[in-house]
Amino acid sequence: MTFDYDLFVIGGGSGGVRAARVASGDWGARVGLAEESRMGGTCVIRGCVPKKLMVFASAFPEAIAEARAYGWSVTDGAFDWTVFRTRLEAELDRLEAAYRTTLKTAGVIVHDSRATIVDPHRVRLATGEEFTTRHILVATGGWPFVPDIPGKDLAITSNEIFHLPALPKRALVVGGGYIASEFACILNGLGVAVSQYYRGAQILRGFDDEARGHVANAMQARGIDIHCGTDILRLEQTATGIRAVVTDGTEAEFDLVLYATGRRPNTAGLGLEALGLELGRSGEIPVDAYSQTAVPSVFAVGDVTGRINLTPVAIREGHAFADTVFGAKPTTFDHELVASAVFTQPEMGSVGLSEEAAKAQEPIEIYATSFRPMKTLFAGKQDRVLMKLIVAQASRKVLGCHIVAPEAGEMIQLAAIAIRMGATKEDFDRTCAVHPTMAEELVTMRKPARIA
Repeated sequence: MTFDYDLFVIGGGSGGVRAARVASGDWGARVGLAEESRMGGTCVIRGCVPKKLMVFASAFPEAIAEARAYGWSVTDGAFDWTVFRTRLEAELDRLEAAYRTTLKTAGVIVHDSRATIVDPHRVRLATGEEFTTRHILVATGGWPFVPDIPGKDLAITSNEIFHLPALPKRALVVGGGYIASEFACILNGLGVAVSQYYRGAQILRGFDDEARGHVANAMQARGIDIHCGTDILRLEQTATGIRAVVTDGTEAEFDLVLYATGRRPNTAGLGLEALGLELGRSGEIPVDAYSQTAVPSVFAVGDVTGRINLTPVAIREGHAFADTVFGAKPTTFDHELVASAVFTQPEMGSVGLSEEAAKAQEPIEIYATSFRPMKTLFAGKQDRVLMKLIVAQASRKVLGCHIVAPEAGEMIQLAAIAIRMGATKEDFDRTCAVHPTMAEELVTMRKPARIA
């Protein structure tokens, strides 16, 4: 049978674009790609990139205060949200254009339309056009989830936060994950009075307990009003804002309510069930190590699979898929020891096992230190850094590393290389410190803080 395409990709985010580019540009496949929204997906358009730029913007008030402590004659100016938002939108336009150029250069045919799957070798666009294809790759990512409560339409999600007409004076962030915590810090840094409600016992569930507790304390010290064990019953419009009615019986009014209570795989209406594919509880697409579904011609990568919802992971999965299917190079991506960074203030970087997970697995030693870093100590601030290593008693391998500090994301990337290579605590000890730095503490902790 002759097909219109060798590969048709549904979704123009990081994973889909990488798979399409490699399959076409490196391996010569005939590739079509459909994207119903903007090219670049969650990360570029409504996730990592605009969020990180907002993180940068929100850090300047503290930087200005520190500059004064270092002898600079500077004054706080007013933050102009409109100026920032305009530049942000221009940058997103530039990045989207770059994605399109990359695909065009690789020979990928882009269809600016929603696509659904008709059968294992056929897709249909919203325009009515249909194409046959040897393989289909679903890379439609995730979508913010908002619980079905009265007044839910009064809330926004992280999709809309970058396009606000103006900054609110009072904001409520609902959720305790990294997206909720990051935006609580961003809005706080931009001068918004922020409350964060989370139904769990502590924010940043899934991360090392000591590290996430350190972040929570630092956020509260910066003025973020964190309420754990708290959930919203309903939202009500008032003459002066949005009233949140809470499970503990209290009520509070805000100008903005941001829900960041998780993301769900974006699989609704794609036609997957008609293929006989049984989706997971949250709508995720089950795949094997090669990203192949139970339908041999259909594959899936990225957040839509519910594996690890990180952009670099989606990119690696997409690349591995293209090499496997079109390059005759069977390739899998190892989802173990994937480092991550949470861009709160301060940042948290993490790779490997938490203390809790490690001690449930085997006897361990915990090396940890907390101290006031030189830069902010000189400025008279009470900020504290946390450095933590989890070490297996038997093998001496470093099982996990957790850092809470400015630029923790930059540090954890380098620590992840060593841990990925199987470094032992003695390897860390033999490494000479770079002084004076915060990161030198990772190689100067000689005695365990505790044994578990």
